Amino acid sequence: MSFIKKIILFLNVVFAFSLFLACIVPYTSSASLAFVSLTVPALVLINMLFFLFWLFNKKIHLLISLIILVYGYFTLGTFIAFNGSNKHIVDTNSITLLSYNVLGFRGGDDVWEYNGSSQVLDFISDENPDIICLQEFVQNKIKKGSLESYPFVSKRYNLENDQGGKNLAIYSKYKIINNGKLEFPETYNGGLFVDVVVEKDTIRVFNLHMESFGVRPYSIKYERSDKLFVRLRDSFAKQQRQSLIVKKFVDESPYNILIAGDFNNTQFSKSYFDIRGNLNDSFLEAGHGYGETIKFWKFPFRIDMILVDPIFEVLDHKNYSVDLSDHEPIMATIKIPSE
Repeated sequence: MSFIKKIILFLNVVFAFSLFLACIVPYTSSASLAFVSLTVPALVLINMLFFLFWLFNKKIHLLISLIILVYGYFTLGTFIAFNGSNKHIVDTNSITLLSYNVLGFRGGDDVWEYNGSSQVLDFISDENPDIICLQEFVQNKIKKGSLESYPFVSKRYNLENDQGGKNLAIYSKYKIINNGKLEFPETYNGGLFVDVVVEKDTIRVFNLHMESFGVRPYSIKYERSDKLFVRLRDSFAKQQRQSLIVKKFVDESPYNILIAGDFNNTQFSKSYFDIRGNLNDSFLEAGHGYGETIKFWKFPFRIDMILVDPIFEVLDHKNYSVDLSDHEPIMATIKIPSE
């Protein structure tokens, strides 16, 4: 083997081992190891390139990446949805749920001025979902007369700016008979749930805003790498603790579950795995393509989720590109069993 191919083989082993570490992240509580889960799509692509390189050269080394790619598929699942054409059909027993982190209605350019509420409300009005879950909600930016078709509302709102991650709202066309808060300790984030009556069934809907990394692309270059690592590690650890709180609420729910919100992490994280449990991910069930909901440093991530109780069927999932916040909205159409 030439020297160049020996270098390629060494790099292949490094990236294959990195993907293996990502595969065990959902099953370990190590916050330091959690970083690698953010790179799963890139690691998969790189290992595919190594596999193709060795295949072209007819070398048995292709097994290095092939084995870890197969292992990763069965342990982590896929980050691309291949559902073909939409399964959405008109069904009287279906509801639509929209989840959107509206960034305090500041607008798509992430400027610190509240200038995006009218566009967001127009978008919601055009899509006309049955239930709306909003994160980073600002009460006084909802103009009088807006969202009149949603007579049932539950909110948690704190006027303090640094409490913005706890500001959540659920608007519903269906009657809300109960509501409650999920308190996340030592954080500015939180959760909200409501019990809604749909036909003869009662459904518990959760709206979550999990711990944020608090990282903006423009600020990274001004921050020491060791301090950044510690801060991100602490954020991962908080997410993991918060996911256990959510899981407890889910397990104790007397009703079937719908969960929506900003998870602030990908589908390969431990916090996502803990919350999801045996629930179905609407994007994986009926979405298409990569499903990105936010870009960070121009890299796309899917961190906004809708999780659905297995008793419900996901008829459709939409990812929007509307540039009204730093996040993109998502909406799922869910069939409610007739009995």
